[in-house]
Amino acid sequence: MVTATTQRSMATSTLFAIKVPPSQDLGTNRTLIEIENLDFSYGPKQALYDINLKLEEKRVTAFIGPSGCGKTTLLRCLNRMNDLIDGTVIGRGSIRINGVDIHGRGVDSIELRKRVGMVFQKSNPFPKSIYENVIYGLRIQGENDKTRLDAIVEKSLRGAALWDEVKDRLHESGLGLSGGQQQRLCIARAIAVEPEVILMDEPCSALDPVATAKIEELIQELRSHFTIVIVTHNMQQAARCSDRTAFFYLGKLIEYADTRTIFMKPANSQTEAYVSGRFG
Repeated sequence: MVTATTQRSMATSTLFAIKVPPSQDLGTNRTLIEIENLDFSYGPKQALYDINLKLEEKRVTAFIGPSGCGKTTLLRCLNRMNDLIDGTVIGRGSIRINGVDIHGRGVDSIELRKRVGMVFQKSNPFPKSIYENVIYGLRIQGENDKTRLDAIVEKSLRGAALWDEVKDRLHESGLGLSGGQQQRLCIARAIAVEPEVILMDEPCSALDPVATAKIEELIQELRSHFTIVIVTHNMQQAARCSDRTAFFYLGKLIEYADTRTIFMKPANSQTEAYVSGRFG
């Protein structure tokens, strides 16, 4: 017979089985993104309820929670990708980046997406050369200075830890790269336009463990230059990669704290049940 005490003990041991990096003094960075009282709906179906969240500059924040909990919806709200879906509605509330309401008058969604880049779950390189993939956003902006473009390609590919692997094949198709390399190419494309924020929607879900490890190492390197928000179902990944973690359930933000607290000593019983594997 399994008693309540035994269940709690099993949950705790599972909790501690997740390897969380040692606690580090994060200090307090400037708040870059502020979400206030946000409701969001897909037509008549409400997906987010009264979300309040402050994301600090040059930190990695992980959004976790079971499928359908709203984490990807919220991620896509941050650069207004949901605007591309018919019938979506911000019921109330606001999202401010650098103090500017991203739904305010005069805010161009295309310009917003230059500042808030996105890396999708499935790598999506264009059917172009590696070189042209990286500078695609700059081409759209009208940049044609070859010297500058060459420098940005090298800088972006180095930033994505891909330069040494592709420097002799820049004019070959990006579609010829491995899955992990394609995802890093997409990251290089995102950082080439020098965004402030990089959104990552389960960037490793289609990758093998070796490629996943490279992406995780890359996230650690990018955190000193960019504010990163990552959606992941992988608890180990959230624990390894993020400074802070937000747990969502049924469209509501249940708990938000530094990652070590979420995984080692969560304040909410639902959070503990999720990170210890009892549901989700």
